[in-house]
Amino acid sequence: MLPTRLVVVVGHGAERVREAVGAPDVAFALQAEQLGTGHAVAQALPLLDDSQPTLVLYGDVPLTEAATLQRLVAAAGSERLGILTVEMDDPTGYGRIVREAGKIVRIVEQKDASEPQRAIREINTGIILAPTGPLRRWLSTLRNDNAQGEYYLTDAVERAVADGMEVVSAQPDALWETLGVNSKVQLAELERIHQRNLAQRLLEAGVTLLDPARIDIRGELTCGRDVTIDVNCVFEGRVHLEDGAHIGANCVLRNSTVGAGARVQPFCHFEDASVGAAGRIGPYARLRPGTVLGEDVHIGNFVEVKNSQIAAHSKANHLAYVGDATVGSRVNIGAGTITCNYDGANKYRTVIEDDVFIGSDTQLVAPVTVRRGATIGAGTTLTKEAAADKLTLSRSKQMTLDAWQRPVKQVKK
Repeated sequence: MLPTRLVVVVGHGAERVREAVGAPDVAFALQAEQLGTGHAVAQALPLLDDSQPTLVLYGDVPLTEAATLQRLVAAAGSERLGILTVEMDDPTGYGRIVREAGKIVRIVEQKDASEPQRAIREINTGIILAPTGPLRRWLSTLRNDNAQGEYYLTDAVERAVADGMEVVSAQPDALWETLGVNSKVQLAELERIHQRNLAQRLLEAGVTLLDPARIDIRGELTCGRDVTIDVNCVFEGRVHLEDGAHIGANCVLRNSTVGAGARVQPFCHFEDASVGAAGRIGPYARLRPGTVLGEDVHIGNFVEVKNSQIAAHSKANHLAYVGDATVGSRVNIGAGTITCNYDGANKYRTVIEDDVFIGSDTQLVAPVTVRRGATIGAGTTLTKEAAADKLTLSRSKQMTLDAWQRPVKQVKK
C-alpha cells in the first residue's frame, strides 16, 4: 500500500529539513509554535485527503519497518482508529495504554498518570492510523489543560471512544522499531541496531562477514554469491559486489562495483570506480572517480588511479599515479611511474596502447601517446610519442668524478 500524499510537519530548522527531504511528492506544513503532537498534526490537516486514512509517523523514530506499518493499516482499515503499541519492562516516560474489558479506552501520559496507571507496561509509540474526517473533528476539540500545557494527539483516543469508534492496536516485531532519538547517545545506539540488522540480512543472503559487528553500510550494498567482507569496512552510496568478490579489512567503497572473483586487499579506498572480474587491488590502493578497470587488472600498494580506463591483464603494482589515462591490455606500469596530466591550468590525457612496458620512475608528460608494444626505459621523462615496438628512453649521461669528496660537517665549538 503506497501513500496517496506525504506531508512533513516542520518547525525548528524547517529550511534544513526541507532541503534534506524535499521531493516532488512531498508537501510541507509549518508548525510555527511547538504546542504538542496534536497541534503538529493539525497543521497538516489542510493538505490531507479525507477519502484516505491518515498514518502519523515521527521523524525521530527511524527504524520502524514497513511490515509493521502494513500490520497497523490492516488492523485499522478505513473505519477504526489504530495505535501501534508495545510492552516495555520499564515504561517510564511513555504514555500508557488504558484498557477496559480488553478494549483501549484512552492513553494517559506519564506526567498525568495515577500510580495504578503508571504500572501499566503497554505503552503508546505515538504511531497511529485514523480516518481523516473524524481526525479533523477530534483535533478541533483538543485541550491543553494537562501537566505539559500541550495539545496531545493521544487525546484523540478518548474522542474516538466517545464517538463509538473501535480503537485497535498492532505491535511491531521488535522494540527497537519504536525507539526515538533525543540525544547523541540514543542516535549512536540506534545506528548500531540498524547496522546489526543490515549485517543480519547480508548473512541470511549468504555473504560471509568475518565480524558482523564491524561493518558500516551508509547507503545500499548489494552482493552476489560467495562474497566475503573482512572487518571495519565502510560502504557508502550504492556499492555492488559480484560473485566471489573478497573485500579485505579497513576498506572504504563509495558508489563503486567490484567484479566477480576480484580480491581487494586491506586499506583500499574506492570512489565512483569499477573493478573488473578477477582484479587484484591493494593493499593501500586508491581508485578515484572515473576509474574503470578491466578483467584481471592488478593495482598494487600505494597506487592511485583517477579518471582512467585500464584494460584487461594490465598491472601497476606499486607506487604509481595513473590520472586521465587510457591504458590498453597487458601493460606493465613500473614503480614510481606518474602521468603528468596537469599543467597548473588544464588537464591532458595519456594514451598507453596494448603490450607496453613502462620502466620504473617514468614521467609521462601529457598529452602523450605510447604506441603498441613500446618499451620505456626506467627514469625516462616522456614528452613526445613513443614508437611502437621500440625502446624509448631519456637519461642524463652517467659520470664518476674521481676528485670529488663528500662534504664534512664542521664540529661546532
